[in-house]
Amino acid sequence: MKTLIFAAMSAMLFVGTAAAPAQISVGIGIAPACPYGYYDYAPYNCSPYGYYGPDWFNGGLFIGAGPWYHGRSGFYGHVDNRYDPRNGYNGPTPARGARPFNHFQGNEARDGRGNVGQANHDAGREHSAGVQRGSSHPR
Repeated sequence: MKTLIFAAMSAMLFVGTAAAPAQISVGIGIAPACPYGYYDYAPYNCSPYGYYGPDWFNGGLFIGAGPWYHGRSGFYGHVDNRYDPRNGYNGPTPARGARPFNHFQGNEARDGRGNVGQANHDAGREHSAGVQRGSSHPR
């Protein structure tokens, strides 16, 4: 009888651990090399021209997003979330060397980790400060 109880309990333990969710680990390597930055959520695909406002660029280089964010603490920069696939965007992404934008239409402010908040300036006053390109690492 003890053997039967032990076998039943062992089987229940095995079934219980087999049904438990597996642990997943994700290694973060080099940031995506995208001409106008990359989305701030996995899988970190390249974002289209005009998604990020000029305040996301330092010296023309993207300051990063998600695990590769290299901006200052407390930063909230404007994005145009109409170019976000989570909001239905399925249009093209720009090729390298596309012309800089001077007509940014920001409608949301986010920090480097994708959290929505308030920027300390108005998106309507943002204009391109020259060629803007994405990079894995800002200067």
